[in-house]
Amino acid sequence: MSPKNMRSTDPDIRASLPALRRAAQAARKLAKATGTPVYVMKKGRVVDLNAGRGKQRRKTA
Repeated sequence: MSPKNMRSTDPDIRASLPALRRAAQAARKLAKATGTPVYVMKKGRVVDLNAGRGKQRRKTA
């Protein structure tokens, strides 16, 4: 369902797409910071968004 077609009167339904986008952005940011993979579908294939980036894990003391 595209955002243009969302005509629900329920405020929770209307707010769900922006909430999912914020959650995805936070997940990508955390994965980048910790060097963990992020798998998504692109053109029908599962790809790791962090593939090819050097693992830059935080050093623990």
